[in-house]
Amino acid sequence: MRTATITRDTAETKISVEINLDGTGTYDNQTGVGFFDHMLDQLSRHSLIDMTIRADGDTHIDDHHTVEDVGIAIGQALTKAVGDKKGMNRYGHFALAMDDTQVATALDLSARPFLVWNLDFPTAKIGTFDTELVREFFQALSTHGGISLHIDKVHGINSHHIAEAAFKSVAKALRMAVEFDPRMANSLPSTKGML
Repeated sequence: MRTATITRDTAETKISVEINLDGTGTYDNQTGVGFFDHMLDQLSRHSLIDMTIRADGDTHIDDHHTVEDVGIAIGQALTKAVGDKKGMNRYGHFALAMDDTQVATALDLSARPFLVWNLDFPTAKIGTFDTELVREFFQALSTHGGISLHIDKVHGINSHHIAEAAFKSVAKALRMAVEFDPRMANSLPSTKGML
């Protein structure tokens, strides 16, 4: 099974992440940041990647370190779990509609991280959550997951919907990318001979 466990222990956060790429979207995420937990639940459910995440961070300062470090740990877990990438689709894309909002994601598990971010929010906060942290999470995920990740807001007026559509769109694209292509068997999805 394609599973991974990552622990990250710094002066600012203590994080543990367990994932199963071949799961059913079962999740148990507790970071101490309510809205972020809700987004991580969406990431798991719609990617069908089982996730158990625990985070104890310096949220008395703000949520930044917790959100970023969870992104780092999930990225590292993804890198470990996909292994040599033989037989995988590698690429994924999904345009997701949620009420007033549409967000499109295209990604490549290329081991060449790059984030293209065309997503803005009409408000600085969703409840007590800083909307700028959505980008911080995806930057960390992209960098440490080796993902070329393009996220584009087509339209949207509600910050909660925009953030949630982004997480769901990435989840659906990620699901496509990590799934196996039966025609590829044990072949690597590259002409380079490695990824």
